[in-house]
Amino acid sequence: MLKRLSFLSILLILVPVIRAQQPPALDGLKHEAVEETDKLQTFTQQMVDQIFSFSELGFQEVETSKYVTGILEKNGFKIEKGIAGIPTSWVASYGSGKPVIAFITDEDCIPRASQKPGVAYHDPIIEGAPGHGEGHNSGMAVNVTAALVLKKQMEKYHLTGTIKLFPGIAEELVATKAFYVRVGYFKDVDIVLGSHVSNDFSTSYSTGKGTWSGLVSIQYFFHGKAAHAAMAPWDGRSALDAVELMDVSWDFNREHLRTAQRSLRVIINGGDQPNVVPSEAAVWYYFREMDYPHIRSLYELGNTVADSAAKSTGTTVDHKLVGAAWPPFFNKVIAEAQQKNIESAGMPAWTDADQTLAKALQKEIGAKVEGLKLKVEPLEEPAKTLSGGGSDDVGDISWNVPMVYLMFPANIPNLPGHSWPNAVAMATPIAHKGSTAGAKVQALTALDFLLQPQLVTQAWDYFRNVQSKDVHYESFLAPTDQPAIELNKEKMQKFTPDLKHFYFDPSKYKPTSNSSASPTQPSAPIRNRCASLVIRISRLRDRSCGLSLIAPCQMNDPFVTPPSRRREEHAGWKPALQMNRPLALPRCDSWI
Repeated sequence: MLKRLSFLSILLILVPVIRAQQPPALDGLKHEAVEETDKLQTFTQQMVDQIFSFSELGFQEVETSKYVTGILEKNGFKIEKGIAGIPTSWVASYGSGKPVIAFITDEDCIPRASQKPGVAYHDPIIEGAPGHGEGHNSGMAVNVTAALVLKKQMEKYHLTGTIKLFPGIAEELVATKAFYVRVGYFKDVDIVLGSHVSNDFSTSYSTGKGTWSGLVSIQYFFHGKAAHAAMAPWDGRSALDAVELMDVSWDFNREHLRTAQRSLRVIINGGDQPNVVPSEAAVWYYFREMDYPHIRSLYELGNTVADSAAKSTGTTVDHKLVGAAWPPFFNKVIAEAQQKNIESAGMPAWTDADQTLAKALQKEIGAKVEGLKLKVEPLEEPAKTLSGGGSDDVGDISWNVPMVYLMFPANIPNLPGHSWPNAVAMATPIAHKGSTAGAKVQALTALDFLLQPQLVTQAWDYFRNVQSKDVHYESFLAPTDQPAIELNKEKMQKFTPDLKHFYFDPSKYKPTSNSSASPTQPSAPIRNRCASLVIRISRLRDRSCGLSLIAPCQMNDPFVTPPSRRREEHAGWKPALQMNRPLALPRCDSWI
């Protein structure tokens, strides 16, 4: 009897424990995930701002990768660094078993796009320096936040599955993801959830709006013979002549190419000085088209034109494939699940200040003035006519595993892209709110596939029997092609010492909401010392110099200095990052 009572007592004790470990229904888990994501708003905001301040170009994302992997490692993720022979690349993993869900987003920024956030006119942090004029600083905050929420739920409810996170290293050079694929990092992955900054909240499947192109990125190096350009030019052979002849020849070919093609170029070496016949010169081409055969055809034509230019000038030429990208093709099953989560999350609640900054920037650059979008985009049927346009090397991943690409609303509509206007909002509440919204959708979509294995099966059925039925992936990479890890090294060596003075320090600022602090670094007390500066700016506003939305700032911040005639008087300038409202400073010369 005593044994039976003891057994019953133990059973009564264990029942609540067993029940506590049982996961709620999917809807309950999703509701919890949304609440947990909201609790991490400060963390998400700090990630957005921290990566913005690093401003690292492709292949040189040293601080960014160290920062992100540090967060993940502290939170129990296993880190493998230097994957595919790329020093700044990595993969983070948590969990075990199937399904394996991978997140991917980019880290690199844009040359010459340095910009003070929240300032609605061109005002670089450092003149000529790189900056996040594409907004890649926000995507990692989206994916890492979602991954931390999922990890917490997987631990709490003993959910089976594996989460992986990848960085899009050197995406602006479309230069790494094909190498990830070649090494085999996606062979065991069931689905991929990519994320990218946008001004809308949307997803797509198949070819989407038809505005994706694929490409190959090729550098041509011409070798000639140096000579005195005035005294004995006949003894020289100009490599620059060969570059110019190649460019002219390519331009004559354009009228015979399909209208879908886009071929872009920059001369990356034009010689040393005018009185020396250039013995070395180089030109860099992006050949874009709509499918593998046409991209391959452009690649071969480019090589032919380069060889002909070399022969015509008595020079020689060799070339290097820097990067390649298949045109992306996204999965309908995942997109349909993701669309429901987008609609559930909804657009962020923009404030009047958010809208004012957006409209001020749109007006400043001569774009259509309409502010920020208020509604999520519907999931549309793929475009019947493909026009082509931008490229992204997630395309290679999308042809190896079912994938979608979430566009989350962290930037302002009607901007030119790849330039300073696209950096204005990227460390303001616009980016913070949009990134939190994106993180919710990433977490919710992952839960759909963690808890509903039939969706994984359906996604692969679409991949095999629709997407890949008649088209099969073939890499543009030759076995000898290697990542161009030396690119941008000299540029970052030039600017990094100055950029370090502006690295964001989250310990100096109060959270902008009641959300919890960072999992890795709690907020510290604030010293507000800039009331006099606010008054000075307000006086400028009263002189009708322009638009001014002023909030109390925090001095002694090493991030953004004001365009002052006596910049050395100010230890720092904090326009928007931690004040929950953007700042559009008056365009006025008198900072007196």
